[in-house]
Amino acid sequence: MKNFNFQAATNILFGKGQIEKLVDVLAPFGKNVLLTYGGGSIKRNGLYADIQEKLGSEFNVIELAGIEPNPRLETVKKGVSLCREHKIDVILAVGGGSTIDCSKAISAGTFYEGNPWDFTNDSSLVGETLPIVSILTIAATGSEMNGGSVITNLETKEKLSFGSRDLAPKVSILDPSYTFSVPKYQTMAGSADILSHLFENYFNQTTDTMVQDGIAEGLMRTVYHYTPLVLENPEDYEARANLMWASSLALNGLTGSGKAGIWSCHGMEHELSAYYDITHGIGLAIITPRWMKYCLNEKTVGKFAEFGHRVFDIEKTNNQMLMAEKAIELTYQSFKSWGIPMTLGEVGIDDSLLDEMASQTVKHKTMDQGTFVPLTQKDILAIFTDSLVEMY
Repeated sequence: MKNFNFQAATNILFGKGQIEKLVDVLAPFGKNVLLTYGGGSIKRNGLYADIQEKLGSEFNVIELAGIEPNPRLETVKKGVSLCREHKIDVILAVGGGSTIDCSKAISAGTFYEGNPWDFTNDSSLVGETLPIVSILTIAATGSEMNGGSVITNLETKEKLSFGSRDLAPKVSILDPSYTFSVPKYQTMAGSADILSHLFENYFNQTTDTMVQDGIAEGLMRTVYHYTPLVLENPEDYEARANLMWASSLALNGLTGSGKAGIWSCHGMEHELSAYYDITHGIGLAIITPRWMKYCLNEKTVGKFAEFGHRVFDIEKTNNQMLMAEKAIELTYQSFKSWGIPMTLGEVGIDDSLLDEMASQTVKHKTMDQGTFVPLTQKDILAIFTDSLVEMY
């Protein structure tokens, strides 16, 4: 296990009715609030009206609506302008990871004289920040409990990340009932995203990390258990609650601290999203089993076999390769059974830009070292190509 510095400073208010504390958590930061949200689902499910009623005339609320599923640099800049013009004291981010990620970029950009895109090249440029309070409406990215952000530059076809501990939300309200209205497609994409965060930390070259891996395995089992229940009954509170909490714990540092390494599947999927604007979790579900199969070899077989035994209850045998292959197949079939489209063609991606996206992947990520299995541009192209057809 490597040395690490762990902090999970976000105050989590979990459960039904926690929005009653909204005024109390916002008030210490000031009266000028930037309310950020996405496509309008919070208006349809009544959350928007509830927020407006609670804030009433006590707060000066400025709105930034329409934040994209892959939040765009232009939207970040618009938010920065609003914060400066209205002397915003605190950002209230209501939605999922896209809204919260965009809000983080706005938070840092408000006090930065340059282009907020600069943060994606150098996170140390993040200086003073605006405090963020979030109300989560989908279990997926874990952005409600960490300082990471991912934004998209349409001009350059780039989707890149940056982060700072100072950007972690000060308070996050997690009421599972707010996820009842999340559509099936977004629900299963969210679960795939949670699993991918766990996979990226779990399949790692750092040894002797039983604590982190044990937590990750428990969270994986949680996602596999509760996702089918939620897809069958969207208003299953306990299932939604378990997925929501798993989302936060999957990416708040618990499973990654003490490990060194670079994430592979996220690096590849960010290119799919940058070029084709597909749903992040769906792209991860398509890429991940192919990456697993491509990375399976004599050195990695033990980890894949261990994963299969501890997460899928595959019987332990002397044939680790057979165990590993079964685990990869179950990973694929689980996604497919939820209803996720499992080929690139099903989400509108053909072979015309695969080589270009593979080139961009290695440009943005050092994939030939520090990853679970080193990958060259040729390797990434092979994984993209494998993703064009069914695995089983």
